[in-house]
Amino acid sequence: MTKKFHIWTAGCQMNVHDSEKIAGILSESDYGTTGSIEEADLIVLNTCSIREKAEQKFYSELGRLRTLKKNNPNLKIAVAGCIAQQQGNAILKKFPYVDFVFGPDNIDSLQVWIGSGIQTRGNRKQRTALRENPGYHTKTLPMSREGRVRAWVTIMYGCDNFCAYCVVPYTRGRERSRPGRDIYDEVLSLAEQGFKEITLLGQNVNSYGRNLPEDMDFPDLLRMLHKIEGLRRIRFVTSHPRDLSEKLVSTIKDLPKICGHIHLPVQSGSDRILNSMNRGYSYKEYKNKIDMLIKSIPDIAITTDIITGFPGETEEDFQCTLKALAEIEYDGIFAFKYSKRPDTKALHLPDHVDENVKSQRLSEILKIQEIITYKKNKLLEGKVLEVLVEGASETNDKKLTGRTCTNKIVNFYGEKIDIGNFVMIKILEAKLHSLYGEKV
Repeated sequence: MTKKFHIWTAGCQMNVHDSEKIAGILSESDYGTTGSIEEADLIVLNTCSIREKAEQKFYSELGRLRTLKKNNPNLKIAVAGCIAQQQGNAILKKFPYVDFVFGPDNIDSLQVWIGSGIQTRGNRKQRTALRENPGYHTKTLPMSREGRVRAWVTIMYGCDNFCAYCVVPYTRGRERSRPGRDIYDEVLSLAEQGFKEITLLGQNVNSYGRNLPEDMDFPDLLRMLHKIEGLRRIRFVTSHPRDLSEKLVSTIKDLPKICGHIHLPVQSGSDRILNSMNRGYSYKEYKNKIDMLIKSIPDIAITTDIITGFPGETEEDFQCTLKALAEIEYDGIFAFKYSKRPDTKALHLPDHVDENVKSQRLSEILKIQEIITYKKNKLLEGKVLEVLVEGASETNDKKLTGRTCTNKIVNFYGEKIDIGNFVMIKILEAKLHSLYGEKV
């Protein structure tokens, strides 16, 4: 009988893509997937430590598995991702029922662990894989992808920016770019399999190519991938504002397959806070980049990240962020309260902001942005937009859902044959987080 595995995933698209790699390895090792933890022979918790809330969710989930392990001693539990990399042996000590712990750059160690019969006897070192893995970014791992319409492709690993609040350089290591030919071959294979859209992933895609022996930067990579037949859309996340170049903007403008949407995290509208965050730009410099984007590509959709309550943030600093929201008018934002993270510089900064103040400021930011987002969505009513249909709507299985080139979610009544295809939709009603329309 085929053994069953279940993967619990927290965090960003990069983590979701890592789970696809984990699932690919397990599937090639004669494991079948199950949506039920009660049916699983192996449970992998793929963790995220970028915010305290994500870490709390993981420990809550891991605590739930104690009873499951007690009732089924043959159940194997593995912990992956950034918390695994940070906590490592501490997880094994605090939760002795965990069998294996491995970091984001050691996903390939699953093959060895499974190949050894996933035995957990022996010393603690044999139950962890947290080593530096310099060649990991050049390896090709099996993949069990979610869906057949859109796919994620990692183009680089790690980060060299060391923002004061961020754990990524400590959990995913320093910046390493994948060889361009490897990326091209992966995207070509996806196009041949029928995938219409890819999203290129990296902590800072704008710095792609800096450590490559070949002479290639991110715009060069985009131009190379744009030539692949069958591929219709190219997206990417995330861009660092400091490295957003005129060359990249002109590339987005010139190449029709590159979607008219960019995610450009501002984090704060205050120069003092941006400097304390070690972001490497002022608000004026950031705004100039936004103006350059809009001047070159007037219809581009721009989204951002904002952190509220960073250590030392005063009411005046907060008002600078509100002013930035009003000036730029983003299509959407991801806003969060500052969260203390181990190993980061911000942890030791003075004047940490009270939790109630952080919550009040976050609430105000979200309320203002809701008005802006809804206003922008209302402007699309009556327009006919091209939508790539992804599948059934999450809220109504009688409807289909897809995305525009600018990453707007559109729901409509359609047929199953529409899934995976491009359809023209007239927008009838704008909502806060989506659009509703009909086929034309």
